[in-house]
Amino acid sequence: MGKKQLTYSALALMLFLPSFLSVPAQAATEGKVSSKDEVVYATLNAEGNLDHIYVVNTFDVERAGKILDYGQYSSVKNLTDLKELNQEGEKIEMEAPEGKFTYQGNMNENTELPWDVKVSYVLDGKKVDPSGLAGKSGHLDIHIDTAENESGDSVFYENYLLQMSMSLPNTYENIEAADGMVANAGKNKQVTFTVMPGKEKKLTVEADVKDFEFKGVEIAAVPSTLPIDTTGTEGMTGDMSELSNAIGKLNEGVAELETGVTQLNNGAASLRDGSAQYKNGVAELNGSSSQLVGASGSIRDALATINKSLAGQSADVDLSSLNELPAGLNQLAGGLNETAAGITKLKDNYAQAYAALDVAIKGIPASQVTEEEIAALRESSPNPEVVDKLAASNAAAQKVKGTYDSVNQAFAAVEPSLNQMSGAVTEISAQLTSISNNLSASLKETDMSGLAELQKGLSELSAKYGDFHSGLVSYTDGVGQLSSNYGKLHSGIAELAGGTGELEGGVSDLHDGTSELHQETKDLPEKMQEEINKMMDEYDKSDFKPVSFVSGENEKVSSVQFVIKTESIEKEKEEEKKAEPEKEKGFWELFLDLFR
Repeated sequence: MGKKQLTYSALALMLFLPSFLSVPAQAATEGKVSSKDEVVYATLNAEGNLDHIYVVNTFDVERAGKILDYGQYSSVKNLTDLKELNQEGEKIEMEAPEGKFTYQGNMNENTELPWDVKVSYVLDGKKVDPSGLAGKSGHLDIHIDTAENESGDSVFYENYLLQMSMSLPNTYENIEAADGMVANAGKNKQVTFTVMPGKEKKLTVEADVKDFEFKGVEIAAVPSTLPIDTTGTEGMTGDMSELSNAIGKLNEGVAELETGVTQLNNGAASLRDGSAQYKNGVAELNGSSSQLVGASGSIRDALATINKSLAGQSADVDLSSLNELPAGLNQLAGGLNETAAGITKLKDNYAQAYAALDVAIKGIPASQVTEEEIAALRESSPNPEVVDKLAASNAAAQKVKGTYDSVNQAFAAVEPSLNQMSGAVTEISAQLTSISNNLSASLKETDMSGLAELQKGLSELSAKYGDFHSGLVSYTDGVGQLSSNYGKLHSGIAELAGGTGELEGGVSDLHDGTSELHQETKDLPEKMQEEINKMMDEYDKSDFKPVSFVSGENEKVSSVQFVIKTESIEKEKEEEKKAEPEKEKGFWELFLDLFR
């Protein structure tokens, strides 16, 4: 039995001995690496505190041989073959075959991630520790806060995009993620968030949970290589150019409107002043009508008395009072001439004011701004108050134009009436002058023998003057009615002038607003393009060159990625009955198993 056992031992020694006695034919050659990839795996606890980090390094080896790598590893492990790795401080030396070569390095405990991740849980409004959350039911909020880790490498925080995801069972109800996307993933709901480079973020997922379990938060950090398509920006800036040009045209139109409203207001003011003069003149004329009628009545009575006295053919007739009659008639005619001159002057002033008003109001565009146009302008304008003023001013202008159109015939009829009135007063004055002249001539050439003929003429004069006096009374009554009615018309003209004054002030404010708006928006396309370029520069990391996470001495790094996961929250499972351990095999049995 001992002999047989010795034979087996000798056989085993013969099989293994050559491997120890073999000597390498030549020294190891230097390998050549074309690129290196790093994938950083980090495990966090349920609250986001760092547990441990390891890195999987993958080399693209162009020529087999010895290669070097650097990293602050507590230990390393070959993942490609069974060859040992030589670690001296931060330097790792290895024999790598041609092709892909991979090894794992476990980072030192003082290694920090570039991001600070905090996860908290609130169940039914109360913050709970994750250790006691498994199996609970209720309304759960999961808060994830990300920020820069001041102790980490900022180059990754500034240039890497975070993609966070978590899986929740479909049995959970009312799943909501304000800044994320919720999608179906088989029997689960997949919640995904994106955090842009260099940005802090506070994220929340809420759901009604039952018998809660959670697989944790998975975070992938990769370089931001979002494709930014700039073709659409040309259309946007083109639209902004059209808007800017439209605002410029609007400002020009408001400037023209302001000029027209100013002319309208000046015309209305002139009309108001002329109307006030006319009103005062008519009032003054009406005030003197009683005196005029009284004087005319006295003349009428005097003529009637003289005529009555002469009718008696008295030889002792006193003609001294009759001699005073022509002077009274001339004085009355002179007063009427002054009245006619005042009416003529009033007519001329009115004609000028009316012509200015007519031109100004006809200058207001007849087309009205529609409600749809105002609504569209209000949506495109950064200052809705300016648009409201424009709408109010336009409405006021249209109201003035409509009011003027409705009373235009009355305005137009005033001037002919004044002209007719002036002519009638002038004609009456001329008749009085003629009567006075004829009477004076008759008195000079008449003696007592011609008294009968004089009496006859005075009788006719008295009769005619009675008709004249009746006409004069009718005229003064008309002047009274004109004075009363024109007072109302003047009030309307004054109100119109006040309205145009307010309109001018409103349009002036509007023009100031549109001018300011135009100044602010005339460079809008260029400013918008600058903001677009700024945004693109902020998020376009296409020029970023990867650097090693583990050591600045590593070269030819083509990519560095991070895979970060928080600890799962699971219910405790019942311990399964452990199977009986197999009897440990000896060396010889293990050796024989190679041939079985």
